[in-house]
Amino acid sequence: MSALLLAKHLCLAHGTSVVLDDVTLNVTSESRIGVVGPNGVGKSTLLSILAGEVVPDSGTRTLAPATASVGYAHQERLAGTALLAGEALATLTGVARADAEMQAAAVALGGGSDGAGEAYADALEAWLALGGADFEARRAEVCEQVGLSAEVLARPCAALSGGESARLSLAVLALSRHDIVLLDEPTNDLDLNGLALLERFVTERAGGVVVVSHDRAFLEATITSVFELDEHSRTGTLFEGGWTAYLREREVAAGHAKEHYEQFKSQHEELEARARRQRDWANAGARKTAKKPSDGDKAQRDFRLNRTEKQASKVRITEKALSRLEVVDKPWEGWELDLSISAAPRSGDVVVRLEQAVVRRGDFVLGPIDLEVAWADRLAIIGANGSGKSTLIETILGRAPLASGSRYLGPGVVVGELDQSRADFEADETLLVGFARLLGSEMTQSEMRSLLAKLGLTATHLERAVATLSPGERTRATLALFMARGVNCLVLDEPTNHLDLPAIEQLESALNSFSGTVLLVTHDRRLLEHVPLTRTIELATGQLARR
Repeated sequence: MSALLLAKHLCLAHGTSVVLDDVTLNVTSESRIGVVGPNGVGKSTLLSILAGEVVPDSGTRTLAPATASVGYAHQERLAGTALLAGEALATLTGVARADAEMQAAAVALGGGSDGAGEAYADALEAWLALGGADFEARRAEVCEQVGLSAEVLARPCAALSGGESARLSLAVLALSRHDIVLLDEPTNDLDLNGLALLERFVTERAGGVVVVSHDRAFLEATITSVFELDEHSRTGTLFEGGWTAYLREREVAAGHAKEHYEQFKSQHEELEARARRQRDWANAGARKTAKKPSDGDKAQRDFRLNRTEKQASKVRITEKALSRLEVVDKPWEGWELDLSISAAPRSGDVVVRLEQAVVRRGDFVLGPIDLEVAWADRLAIIGANGSGKSTLIETILGRAPLASGSRYLGPGVVVGELDQSRADFEADETLLVGFARLLGSEMTQSEMRSLLAKLGLTATHLERAVATLSPGERTRATLALFMARGVNCLVLDEPTNHLDLPAIEQLESALNSFSGTVLLVTHDRRLLEHVPLTRTIELATGQLARR
């Protein structure tokens, strides 16, 4: 079905804070739109309005035809539900609801209710359109394709790991027959195989797609237009032509805006200086004429008066030119993340050594692993979800007990860890209290506030419970700890998850200038390209497949 989702002049505020202001976006069945902008600019809010879950303060959301369906997928929704993973597939694709409505219509039809025949026909059509007829067969095929086992499907969504939730979201997308789907950070926690499948599902599906993502490689591969939300104006601008074209056009537009402003500024300053000189000359001429003693020469007196009047006329002409000069506002420069990682003194030559290390966790076995990490090594750890990357990190850090083998941590190693759960802070403590607890007496409260502000965590964030902060805000709070403490060994597990594009670029810059050791677990392909590495190791089912 060809569908059209029209959002016109959307406005939404939370208290006195404007989230969206006069935002208009049209989504068709052919749309492949990437929604971008800094964290907190309203990207997820916009998707919620498009999904019909949030009602704006003003503006309209129209779906044509009215029977068209819109699917909305984000991983936090999966994490918060008590549904079993297998049940979630039918629920989130809309098949479960369509099936229930069709069954209810069938009962009404059997009872001979007025209009029951038409209602049943509509319900049947909706069920067929959502793929209800062959859903079970497709479900088995898709679950095998994305790597969802029967054991995972039998567990509650709330009990799934990040990777399992990501694969479940991937399966929902593959099974979905919605006319338009809305995806909020679909690449988080997906491995490289999952990312390839996601890209294929997005590019090949028949309906429209609107996606919020900070994965640059994914955006390059999938979208045909970019909708940028501006944190200053709180409105949006659509750029056609895909991700690369958007970056180029944005750079050109920024250059033109700067050049236009500089031209205005130069003309304004030149006219102001000219008017100032002309006023000085006119005033000086008037003073001389007033002080000049009368010599009875009428021609000389008239000449001086005429010259003074001419200068005054020139002042009026210049002032008029100033008033007619079209004012060009200085291009707005938003807050920029200021991230630099403080380096602790150098550790020993060997940071960590594993010799025939084996870790057992239920049926999963990591090892035996032989691995030595030297000072200033920049090591990327890659592999499919479930291959043992996080277990290897915990083994290196000494949190996973060894079933056999040995582990050696070198002298003077100061670790700064960013784990996937961002679990440094306690959920019920305020950010400022938690930051002070983790730092001890190393900084004053004023210094802590100043440091957190560099990462965009202002007074309103500091007094909130950590549980109420977004994942991106919790990530920035952990990065602030690295800036405060000083570390010489960074251990980063999917560090770009939940960070916006400016923050990712700042992280890349900080890693490039960091002089210590880096252990990096990531599926962010652009991050792996932009951060210089000394080597890459790959895990496959608990074994080192490549080093």
